[in-house]
Amino acid sequence: MKPSLSLLTLCLLLAGCGSPNQRPDSGIIPPSSWQSPHSREAAHSNAQWWNRYGSPQLGHLIEQARVGSYDLAAAIARVRQAQAETVVAGGSQLPEIKAGLNANRQKLLRGNGYSQLDADSDNDSVDYFSANLTATYEIDFWGGQRATRDSAQFALQASEFDQATVELTLLSGVANGYAQTLSLQEQSRIAELNLANAQSVLRLVQTRFDSGSATALELAQQKSLVAAQQRQLPLVQQQAQDARISLAALLGRPVQELQLGQEGFDQLTWPEIDAGVPSQLLSRRPDIARAEAQLAAAQADVTVARAAMLPTVTLSAEIGSGADRANDILRSPFYNLTAGLLAPVFNNGRLGAERDKATARQEELLQDYRGAIINGFADVEKALNSIRGLDEQRQWQGEELSQAQTAFNIAQNRYEAGAEDLLTVLETQRTLYAAQDLNVQLRLARMQASIALYKALGGGWQVL
Repeated sequence: MKPSLSLLTLCLLLAGCGSPNQRPDSGIIPPSSWQSPHSREAAHSNAQWWNRYGSPQLGHLIEQARVGSYDLAAAIARVRQAQAETVVAGGSQLPEIKAGLNANRQKLLRGNGYSQLDADSDNDSVDYFSANLTATYEIDFWGGQRATRDSAQFALQASEFDQATVELTLLSGVANGYAQTLSLQEQSRIAELNLANAQSVLRLVQTRFDSGSATALELAQQKSLVAAQQRQLPLVQQQAQDARISLAALLGRPVQELQLGQEGFDQLTWPEIDAGVPSQLLSRRPDIARAEAQLAAAQADVTVARAAMLPTVTLSAEIGSGADRANDILRSPFYNLTAGLLAPVFNNGRLGAERDKATARQEELLQDYRGAIINGFADVEKALNSIRGLDEQRQWQGEELSQAQTAFNIAQNRYEAGAEDLLTVLETQRTLYAAQDLNVQLRLARMQASIALYKALGGGWQVL
């Protein structure tokens, strides 16, 4: 009995060592706080973050994307595949039962038959009927079957987390695309105003040239500026249409069906966002959770590969009956019990290589898990840093725009009065146009930085 007890103890120990139920240890210690300064006054919940931008149209687009996105639909289908895989992998945990019903006829075509054939010239056909019920079960001594089930369950979790990652990427892409579309529409509007303004100045220069108080050089310079504005306008309009096309593609529809309403870029606002502490990020980002689940599945796969190198014990039981006539099929019941031991002896190193492959795969996914954590920290830090830098830039750029507008008004008035040359007007025009364009670009960048921070923080997602 001692050898049997020792073998049983060894089986239990090996099965326990292969259990993947513990959370993988990344070996990375999160920092105590973010390096970039951020608001600590904001609400902690980031659920439905898109509703905090003051845009009903954005919320409508988000709902359209959830329904129409083919990328998200594909991710959902992958989850259903993984759910089916868990059923397949868990099938070996219970005995497999099969039922059979057979009908057999042997008929002698000619001659007297032979010893293994029941039919002869006097009775040229023989009928036989049988029914049986068979149960087969492989004892999971080494934990391989349980590890296969665990691997499939972790793969299902990884697939669900991947779906959440795809959805988060999609929704942030829609928000970015909508903000970019509105900003380009605003830039197009500014370009039209600047063109009209440049044409107004051109008419003034033309009048002065006709009266002899302006030179041909001044007239040519202003005409060149008007031409540059006319060239800029179709470029911005093209970019705005490209942004609409990209946004429509995210929604899973042609651009002809995209309806954006009359919302202006200046109506979008961004909220204050609380970034929490770095340690919270491990349970807030679906891509980190996916990497963790993939690593846990790989750990289970190592157990499966090791178990394949050890003997397997299979038990089977069969109960059945047979007769020469269908009416007598249940009158001669029998049963059959079988126990089998199958051990690998020689496979040219294939099983050992499978174990080494599973171990290397586990190491690969451990590094991926660590990388996902570090990249998550970096995403938040970059978003916080962008917000801080853009807020400072916008503070000074507002003053820049105000002074550029004042300078242009003064220069234009002085030129009309003959107290200033056209070169000063041209310079203040260019400065004003650049300041107006930069103002829209900085506002868009600030909007996108806010969206990036929501995405980096997981968009309100939490591990259940």
